[in-house]
Amino acid sequence: MYFYGMQIVSTNIAQPQWISIHGKPTKTGIFKKPTDTPIYLDTETVKGDEVSNRKYHGGEFKACYLFAAEQYPYWEGLYPELDWYYGMLGENLTVKGLDETQLIIGAIYKIGAALVQITQPREPCNTFAAKMGSPAILKQFIAHRKPGSYVRVLKPGLVSVGDTFELVEQPDNSITIAQLFDLLFSKTKNQNHLQLILDNTAIPIKKRLQLKAFLKNTD
Repeated sequence: MYFYGMQIVSTNIAQPQWISIHGKPTKTGIFKKPTDTPIYLDTETVKGDEVSNRKYHGGEFKACYLFAAEQYPYWEGLYPELDWYYGMLGENLTVKGLDETQLIIGAIYKIGAALVQITQPREPCNTFAAKMGSPAILKQFIAHRKPGSYVRVLKPGLVSVGDTFELVEQPDNSITIAQLFDLLFSKTKNQNHLQLILDNTAIPIKKRLQLKAFLKNTD
């Protein structure tokens, strides 16, 4: 399965801001805004981008977050009262043509001067709900099944609006971002998909162990 046609339409970073989560002031980097210059993808974060909660954001397997430009009309329709612009969903790269059902975990792409690897879908959190002003958005995000994708940065470099994704390597015996998202949130776990991710080093070991618990004993 080969997927072409992805292109950056916006590069987005955030300055630190404070938000109230269940009445508690919390510093966050979720308020991303479009930049008018290229951004530098580094090995654990995007240069100049605020990453406040390092336990859940940033790091090797979440160095940069990608979200599909095509999904914006859906969310604008649900929340027309918000002031919409690219970066609103918390992504560093707004990408035209991104399709989670075609993005293979472990696939490597060249974008601009950077080399990235597809790792895992975004899982919505309370910071996201607080930013959007609606607890309901967590269930809506899961139900919509278009979570975007995090990437690992194998070779740091600058990326710009207009840069396209060039497929460098496609792994065999892997699953898609959409299939991993289903494994995380579906009550019934696809056993074949669980088996395929056990040794997939593009997925953090902690997440693989979490999902391994759902693997049925076939002995």
